[in-house]
Amino acid sequence: MNTLRLKELVYDLQELYLLSARGLLGIFRKPFYFNDTIEQMDYAGAGSFFIIVLVSLFVGMALSLQLSAELSIMGLKTYTGKIVGISIIRELGPMVVALVYTGRVGAGTASELGSMVLGHQVDTLRAFGVDPIKKLVTPRIISALIMLPVLTIIGDLVSLLGSYYVAVFISHQSGTFFWSSIRKVLTFENVFSGSFKPFIFGFLITCICCYMGLTTRGGSQGLRHSTTQAVVLSIIMIIVFDFVLTRILLYVLGFSL
Repeated sequence: MNTLRLKELVYDLQELYLLSARGLLGIFRKPFYFNDTIEQMDYAGAGSFFIIVLVSLFVGMALSLQLSAELSIMGLKTYTGKIVGISIIRELGPMVVALVYTGRVGAGTASELGSMVLGHQVDTLRAFGVDPIKKLVTPRIISALIMLPVLTIIGDLVSLLGSYYVAVFISHQSGTFFWSSIRKVLTFENVFSGSFKPFIFGFLITCICCYMGLTTRGGSQGLRHSTTQAVVLSIIMIIVFDFVLTRILLYVLGFSL
C-alpha cells in the first residue's frame, strides 16, 4: 500500500511538472488567447481588489498595534515603523496577499476547471483540436504573473497606511519619523525580495489549482475533494516556498545570519 501511494505521488508530481512546463511554454507559442487572458486578469485582479485591500489594512493595523505595545515596554516604540516596514515589504505582504489569492482565485480556478472536466467540456476542446492546457492553463498563468505582483504592491501600501494610522493616532508617534523609517527600509534588497516572491507564488498557485481541477473525478464529491486539496496544497506550498525563498534571497543579497 505504501509503495502504491508512493508511485501515485511520483506520478502526480510528474504530471504537475509537465502541466506547469507546458502552461509556461504556451506563453510563447501560438495561438494567443488574448480575450481569455484579459478575462482571467479581470477575475483575478479587479475581483480580488476589495478583499485584499480589506485584509491588508487590518493586518497592517494589527501588526503596528502589537509592535507598538511590545516596543513601548522597552522604550523602543520609535522603531515601530522600521520593523513594520521590513515585515510587510519582505514577508507579510507577499504571503498574506498570496493566501487571499489562493482562497478566492485558486479555489475558483480548481472548481471551474473541475466542473468543465465533469461536464466533458475539456473533452470537447480536444475533439475540436484545441489544446486544453494552452486554452485553459496558460491564460491563468499569465494572469497570475501580472496581477499577483500588482495586488501585492497595493496590499503593501494599504498595510503601511493602516500601520501609520495606528502608530500616529493610537500610539501617538511622530508621523514624520514613521515615514522616514519606512523610506529607509525601501532599499533594493528589501523591495526586490518582496517583489520577487509574488511571481513564484502566482505560478505555484495557478499550476496546482489547474492540475487539481483538470484531474477531478467522481462527480460532486470529487469536485469538492479536488477544490479543497488545491487550496490546502497551495497554502502549504506558499508557506514552504516563502521560507525557502527567504533563505535563498538572504544569501544572494549578502545578509549575514
